Amino acid sequence: MAKQKKEPEKPSTAWQGTYGDMITLMLCFFVMLYNPSEIDVTQLATITESLQMNQTESTTGGMSLSAGRLADLGNTISSLPSVEKGRSLGLAKKKAVSLFAPEIHSNKITITSDERGLVITLAADSFFRQGSAELNIDETRETLLRLSEFFADSNLKDRKFRVEGHTDNTPVSSDSEFLSNWELSASRAMNVLHYLSDFGVDENRFSVAGYADTKPKASNDTPEGKAYNRRVDIIILDEGHF
Repeated sequence: MAKQKKEPEKPSTAWQGTYGDMITLMLCFFVMLYNPSEIDVTQLATITESLQMNQTESTTGGMSLSAGRLADLGNTISSLPSVEKGRSLGLAKKKAVSLFAPEIHSNKITITSDERGLVITLAADSFFRQGSAELNIDETRETLLRLSEFFADSNLKDRKFRVEGHTDNTPVSSDSEFLSNWELSASRAMNVLHYLSDFGVDENRFSVAGYADTKPKASNDTPEGKAYNRRVDIIILDEGHF
């Protein structure tokens, strides 16, 4: 009677558990290395807008990011200079939030970011008298001094800035020195720059614009919305908006 052949044992799968544990630990390690402050905020805003446009306008496509310097090697997502640029803006935003915490708490200043860059918004009602472009310098001197020191920071040495004046849709009074909200918004932006220059910033790195009520951030149908629209934005510009 012939011996029955013994079937070979099936290979053990115990290694899969160890392998899975290793992959999980690596994932946790890289998550811990992830620092949100180092995100290129302007590139992130562009990516988000691009995705939204692709969802709603699939026939025309969305916005595209510009190719990085390593595009010829297949690296078309970003380049190392973009990473450094994003890190600079991320650190600047973190420092600004810390430096202007009292003003942020009292709603005199808000700090946001959009496709233009990092935006520091001054509530016009806290810095100017009603219908005037003259700064309440006695009340705002310390804030303007800290703003000038912030813009002179070495981390922003290669940056350009823009000061934008905005108003609500209320027409200027008949006895105003300004013909319209255009002149009022531009004068407020220029006066902010003049004081920053007096306190030490290099005005050659700044530009000024007045937009009147053409770029509201809230509805002008309510007093709260009007107050939100009366503002001066100081923007640390992204390279694409110089």
